[in-house]
Amino acid sequence: MKVGEHSPSGIPVERVYRPPPANNARDSIEDPGEFPFTRGIHPEMYRRKLWTMRQYAGFGTAQETNYRFRQLLDAGQTGLSVAFDLPTQMGYDSDHPRAGAEVGRAGVAIDTVEDLAVVFDQIPLDEVSTSMTINATAAILLAMYTVVAEERGIPANKLRGTVQNDVLKEYVARGTYIYPLESSLRLVTDIFTFVTGNEIPFNPISVSGYHMREAGATAVQEVAFTFANAIEYLDRAVGCGLSIDTIAPRISFFFAAHNDLFEEVAKFRAARRLWARLVRDRYQGGDKSCRLRFHTQTGGSTLTAQQPLNNVVRVAIQALASVLGGTQSLHTNGYDEALALPTEEAREGGAGAAPAGCRARRRSSRDRGGLFSGCDRQGGSPAPARARAPRHGGRRSESLPGGRESPENPGSRLLGAGTATTCPGSGSQSSAS
Repeated sequence: MKVGEHSPSGIPVERVYRPPPANNARDSIEDPGEFPFTRGIHPEMYRRKLWTMRQYAGFGTAQETNYRFRQLLDAGQTGLSVAFDLPTQMGYDSDHPRAGAEVGRAGVAIDTVEDLAVVFDQIPLDEVSTSMTINATAAILLAMYTVVAEERGIPANKLRGTVQNDVLKEYVARGTYIYPLESSLRLVTDIFTFVTGNEIPFNPISVSGYHMREAGATAVQEVAFTFANAIEYLDRAVGCGLSIDTIAPRISFFFAAHNDLFEEVAKFRAARRLWARLVRDRYQGGDKSCRLRFHTQTGGSTLTAQQPLNNVVRVAIQALASVLGGTQSLHTNGYDEALALPTEEAREGGAGAAPAGCRARRRSSRDRGGLFSGCDRQGGSPAPARARAPRHGGRRSESLPGGRESPENPGSRLLGAGTATTCPGSGSQSSAS
C-alpha cells in the first residue's frame, strides 16, 4: 500500500474530492491548480512538494546569527528568513547616537557588506532561498546580498528568495519608513525593475498583511488592506513599463494565522479566489499572474507570556490552519517568544520553533501521510458552514462583522467544496516559494 493512496485503515484516499454529480456545482468549485485557485495554486499541492520550512531568525551579532542559521539548516529547515535590528531597518549604523540600545535587539545588526558575509558564512547561497524582512532600506540590503554572492563566484541569477520591500504597510502598521511616500514608492519600483531586468529569481516584494493583523486588524481587514496595497504596487509597476505577466508572478504575500481555525482556512481560500479575479479583471493577467503565493507566520500577538506552554497548542492550531489553507511557506513561533528570543529549550523542542520542529516536519515530508495524501482536505466538508449557519425564518443566515447578517457568508461557504460559489469581492481575487 503506497502512502497517500490509502488511509492507515486501508480506506482509499483520492487526490481531490469534488461535489457529488447531482449537486450541479462543478462549475462553482474548480480543482486545485485551476483558476481562480480556491483550492490551491498547484494541482498536486503537498502531494508533490511541501511548504518551505522557513524560521524567522536574527540574533544580535552576525556570528550568532550565522550559527543559528546553520543549526536550522542542519535540522532540516529548507529556507532562511533574516530578522534585522531596528537601526538596520531605519538606515542607521550601529555607532549612530540614535541607534543606542536598539542595536541587535530585534534582529541582527548589519552595517557593512562584511557583516552580511559573516551572516551567510558556509551557507550555499545558490542552494538555499533567503527571505529578508527589510523595507525602507531594502535596496541597500539586496545590493549587499548580491555582492556577497558575487564575491563567492555565484551569479545573481542563481539567487533565490524574497525581499519584503512593502513600504506602504510601514506607514500603516510598523513605522519603519524613512523617506516621503512618493520617494519610498519609487524605490519599490526600482527594485522591481532591477530584479526583473537582471533576471534574478527573487520575489521583489512580499506584500504583508501580517503586521496589520498584529496591529489589530481583523482577518477580513488583513486581506482587504493587503490587496489595496498590492493593487497600488501593481499600478505603479505597470506605469513604469513592466508588463503585468512580468511582475505579477514575482509578487508574494505574507499573512498571519490566528486561533480561529475555520476562519483562517476560509480566509486563505477566499484570498486566493479574490486575488485571481482582481488580477484577471483589472489587468488581464494570465493564470501564472493570478496565483496567490503566500508565506504564513503564526500570530505573535496571540502568544501569552504568563503561561507560555499554552502557546504550544495555539501555534499548532495556527500552523494547521496555514497548511489546510494552502500556504507555500511557514514560520511557527517559539512557545516562549512572548518573553524573549526563544530559549535553548524552545529551540530544541518548542512549538515547532527550531530544530525539533524542523525534524518533525522533515519526518512528515518523508511519509506525506495524513494532510499530504490529498489536496485541499478541508474542501468538501460542510460541517463548519452548517455550524455557523443558524436558521432564521427557514433561511440560512450567517453573522458578519458589526452584527450584520447575510444569507451567504462567503468565508463559511468557502470551507465546503460542494457549496462554494462566492467570496468577498468575487466580482473582480495572494505568495512565497
